Amino acid sequence: MTNNKLTSENEKTSNKVKKGSTWFLRIVISLMGLIALAVAIFALPSMYKGIPNEYSVSVNFLRLFIAGLYLSLIPFFIALVQSLKLLSYIDKNTAFSEKSVSALKTIKYCGIAVSVFYASCVPLLFQVAELDDAPGLGLMALAFVCVPLVVTTFAAVLEKLLQNAINIKSENDLTV
Repeated sequence: MTNNKLTSENEKTSNKVKKGSTWFLRIVISLMGLIALAVAIFALPSMYKGIPNEYSVSVNFLRLFIAGLYLSLIPFFIALVQSLKLLSYIDKNTAFSEKSVSALKTIKYCGIAVSVFYASCVPLLFQVAELDDAPGLGLMALAFVCVPLVVTTFAAVLEKLLQNAINIKSENDLTV
């Protein structure tokens, strides 16, 4: 009887910790979304107005740069929504499901898309770095291209692990 009571209390504590950590992650994801939205609303328009005054760059490069940044927000927000869905699957104890694999697959493709959009912005940053004699700006641009690729790789690894776990679970369910 006391063993069942201890197990029940341990499960309750575990669920509280899990809910607390998923709520923390939801808050972080929401803050990331708000920061990206603020950048889109305030920073990008001021960059579009200010860069031609500071540097003699081609207007076409500038348009490509701003368009690439705005377009990268679409897959970024899609990935954030999929991350929130993944957290809700964890809360519902359905993390080991095809829905979770699908969410990770979407996050993976969104990471690739964000990286491609950032890569389209690199030529302008190299041009600005050469005009300003700031080689570090070029390296920072490459870092922004690589960060989504790291997230993509992580999502792909998690997708494979989750798919393998689901396959093993279904084999065990068929065996029993």
